[in-house]
Amino acid sequence: MRSIGIRSEDERTRKRILILLIFIVLIVLTFVISINIGAIRLAPSELLQTIIGNGTAQQELILFEFRLPRIIISMLVGAGLAVSGCILQGVARNPLAEPGILGITTGAGLMVVLALAYYPVGESIPVGLLPFLSLIGGISTAIIIYMLAYDRHNGLLPNRLVLNGIAVAAGLNAILLVVSLQLPEQKYDVLAVWMAGRIWGAEWRFVFTLLPWMIILLPYIFLKARTLDVLTFGDEVATGLGVSVEKERLKVVAASVGLASACISVSGGIAFVGLIGPHLARKLIGPNHRFLLPLSAVAGALLLLAADTIGKAILQPSEIPAGIVVAIIGAPYFLYLLSKS
Repeated sequence: MRSIGIRSEDERTRKRILILLIFIVLIVLTFVISINIGAIRLAPSELLQTIIGNGTAQQELILFEFRLPRIIISMLVGAGLAVSGCILQGVARNPLAEPGILGITTGAGLMVVLALAYYPVGESIPVGLLPFLSLIGGISTAIIIYMLAYDRHNGLLPNRLVLNGIAVAAGLNAILLVVSLQLPEQKYDVLAVWMAGRIWGAEWRFVFTLLPWMIILLPYIFLKARTLDVLTFGDEVATGLGVSVEKERLKVVAASVGLASACISVSGGIAFVGLIGPHLARKLIGPNHRFLLPLSAVAGALLLLAADTIGKAILQPSEIPAGIVVAIIGAPYFLYLLSKS
């Protein structure tokens, strides 16, 4: 019987690895398609020649300065938001929890928008400052929502968490609207781009700003996979297993908020990626966070990259912001989950 159980577990592991590899292949294919979307197309042979340094100056400019940074930002942001949503769903034990729905991304974005709006005209705000401003807004929002959803007798209440998050997000969006009405036309255009969820930080300096946050937070979160597994059983069971529930919950939630805030600071108001990515991963491989977190990251990267690619392709030479494309998919899915909860 023991050997049968070992074989069964090995088969499940192989299946999970296979699914992960399939998603990586899909990302590669979407990557190649996305590079060729635009007024000037790059054939696969031209792309290869440009990558190895034998392309023309125009091809190098298009690939390395315009398209590649945007593609990398899309994948990093998609992965970060999906992992953040996966953590929140596990900690809150609620399938509707994700940074956008809970208002964390709105709070993080509000600080960025305020900085962009009221920074001296004619001066450029330091890019490296954006994630820190975003983090302040994200953490402040998370604290408010957590305090409203916490009951000292029953602990964190999952349904209250989502409802309070939706209410707080609505209030923050109202503040964003008020701010936008007071801006001059030039700065309003920047705000409109951010609120639509367009990948506005499509430059290498934004990539290098976001990358350290991903390098630090993602490995830390993956190391907490077993802790997240235990927290999904509830506070009483987790305490019985020797886990310091409040301490560990605050650690992983802080990492989740930091990840989402850093992503939002360079991508704009993109929601639903943190909802769809983890759900898709959980349906394919189950609730084990050791596999769920990596697949959520890959699924989120694929989702946002595909959304950005579709947005660029539909109305050339104009484009639909990736946030709107994701919302077209995510809003009906959210209503479906809400009806099932």
